[in-house]
Amino acid sequence: MTTISRRKFLATTALTVAATRLCAQASNATQVTLAIPAEATGPHMPEDFVGLSYEVQQLTDPSFFSPQNTGLIRECKALSPHGVLRLGGNTSEFGYWKPTPESPEPVHPQTREVVGEPKPQYYAVTAEAVRNLAEFLKATGWTCLYGIGMGTNTPERAAAEAEFVAKTLGSRLQYFQIGNEVDLFDRHLRDPKTWSAKTYLQEWLNMARAIVARVPQARFGMPDVAGKVEWLTEIAAMWPSIENPPHVTTLTHHYYFGGPATNPDVNIPNLLKPATMAKVQHTADIATAAADKVGARVRMTEGNTCYRGGKPGVSDVFAAALWAADYSLLLASNNYSGINLHGGTGKSVANSVGGFLPGDVMLKDQGETPEQIASHPHPFYTPIATFGSEYRLMPVGYGLKFAGSLSGARLMRAELTQTLQATGVDATAYAAKLASGETAVIVLNKDASRDLELTLDFGSGKAGSVSVETLHAPALESREARISPAAPKGALKQGKFTVTVTHASGVRMILA
Repeated sequence: MTTISRRKFLATTALTVAATRLCAQASNATQVTLAIPAEATGPHMPEDFVGLSYEVQQLTDPSFFSPQNTGLIRECKALSPHGVLRLGGNTSEFGYWKPTPESPEPVHPQTREVVGEPKPQYYAVTAEAVRNLAEFLKATGWTCLYGIGMGTNTPERAAAEAEFVAKTLGSRLQYFQIGNEVDLFDRHLRDPKTWSAKTYLQEWLNMARAIVARVPQARFGMPDVAGKVEWLTEIAAMWPSIENPPHVTTLTHHYYFGGPATNPDVNIPNLLKPATMAKVQHTADIATAAADKVGARVRMTEGNTCYRGGKPGVSDVFAAALWAADYSLLLASNNYSGINLHGGTGKSVANSVGGFLPGDVMLKDQGETPEQIASHPHPFYTPIATFGSEYRLMPVGYGLKFAGSLSGARLMRAELTQTLQATGVDATAYAAKLASGETAVIVLNKDASRDLELTLDFGSGKAGSVSVETLHAPALESREARISPAAPKGALKQGKFTVTVTHASGVRMILA
């Protein structure tokens, strides 16, 4: 007799009940037709659009990013076959390069200790860790955005580290990032009276040129701001006056929906409402305009649902999956080169925000036991969570993976989302022409209660069969997510195909 665990039984039962409930509601679904363009004239979504962000301090454990960490390698490959690992974060400002075991620790400058910012705890980045990182990237098929600290570093040490990293990572290195959230340096690392985009750029040029002197082919991303996206505009305005500028391929910024966990405004309705994505669009307009002036693209190199480690019940549930998918595809439609959602181990992220995760305090205040708290991912927003020696893809990671299914495609410029939201249902849609020539459409129904009876109109003369896969869970609050295997659903009838997109779910349809 086959047996299953109680946990698996409950999860399966919940999904079955949810499916039955959704089918019963389908007859009351809001009906809408989307006209799908025949040609794809929008931005190209790179194959390596999907990425993860980790603290540089994670390198203090050389076995973490190493070929021996098969669990993490497996989950990275499952997330994307061509992903991008970004190393940076607050802790990057307190690392120093230690090329040999005998290399002495340098004298460090004085910094101010500020609540919510990392404590000045210095650590070494070693040659062993970088060599293991190279093998990890080879095993996953991923590339790397390598963060070099600016806050307590010197041009000489930065150049020495960059030279070793470039030689060791080889083609797996996309570019260097100097400094993390530099717009916040006035809090604890620089003089608030003088720190600005202009003084940052002057300091950045000193370090970048020191690196280029030893790595002539070096490429860079910058400025990696936390929130002041207007710095990108200021830098773009100053860029033409720079003689022989270093090769900048990417303008970078971070994005967190809100935070910290104790903020009551960080909740599922606010995370998913259309106004949230409207603000994202505003940021994208500013960033892409600046990038065009510099001759670069934009990448969101660190972000997630809730800063300082995430919020339990928001960051670690299915609502975060729908947010991640929608956010990713909105950036792709704005010609971003990619996205890196922040995560890692609880210890590394806690170190980056002052030593503890606010979400843990929140759960203790709510009366959760240590065992219950341990059952959450730490940090709460991490796309790939660590449970002992086990690695597991979290809901927000499933959303990133679902959006990443369009990587390598050319997006279609179509007002699909406006058509959907005119019905009053909180839903978004994206269409693309895949590298295979097939047309793909992703619809994300973020509405908590209303279903969509959706008809895709490909044109009366269009023929073909449609396969469907879904991103789903029992409810928005569920601490799980699933992507169903793509299954054939039928052929076009007079160029049209109809499917029900139940509330709190996503659907990807491919016309072959």
